[in-house]
Amino acid sequence: MDTNLHIPESVAIIMDGNGRWAKKRGLPRTMGHKEGCSAIERLLPEASDLGIRYLTVYAFSTENWKRSAEEVDGLMQLFRFYAGRLLRSAREKNVRVRMIGDRRRFQPDIVASINRLEEETKDNTGMTFIVAANYGGRDEIRRAVMRYAEDYKAGRVPADAFAGPDAGYPAGELTERGFASYLDMPDVPDPDLLIRTSGELRLSNFLVWEAAYSEIVVTDTLWPDFDREELLRCIDEFNHRSRRFGGV
Repeated sequence: MDTNLHIPESVAIIMDGNGRWAKKRGLPRTMGHKEGCSAIERLLPEASDLGIRYLTVYAFSTENWKRSAEEVDGLMQLFRFYAGRLLRSAREKNVRVRMIGDRRRFQPDIVASINRLEEETKDNTGMTFIVAANYGGRDEIRRAVMRYAEDYKAGRVPADAFAGPDAGYPAGELTERGFASYLDMPDVPDPDLLIRTSGELRLSNFLVWEAAYSEIVVTDTLWPDFDREELLRCIDEFNHRSRRFGGV
């Protein structure tokens, strides 16, 4: 592995394989999710020390509500437990924590924990750790359209959201950058590298807009076993990609 790796500024991870990790060991799925949370705890300081500026993880999707009530409840309990641990870790490592997704469906105490994580780490200047919870890429775009429509109706859309005469398409039309300003985290760079664990070859409705030109690296490692070494292997593969963004 190249020891002089270029560390991507923004990394996103689809954390998959908790259930399979548990099944291989004859354990309930909830134990897999618990180990998955521990993997996040271990990886957070490692990613920060490597120099990753933005780390986004897919924690709970809009589709995950379809799982059994027992599994969903177990995931909510894990979030309650790990929210405090995440806050302590973020303070120690100067990490800023942010959430994307529609938090309105969560119980009030969970919403309060999310708000506290964001509020008490907002002035931290190290890595930004973004947790996608009750998140779906299509739902994010849907909510962005609704926000834009409300602003348009009220006359609040900034003038720079619309194309000028040299934009490459008709003046006065909403630009991609203008629309992106209505997404959940418009100030966060699109992921340079998107990692999916457990070998699955799909986006699963994650960062549908933002991942348009992300380099995707898939690893067979199940999420609870993902560590610094595997992260570096994925970054090494990223370093061997040629990013042309549609050019030659």
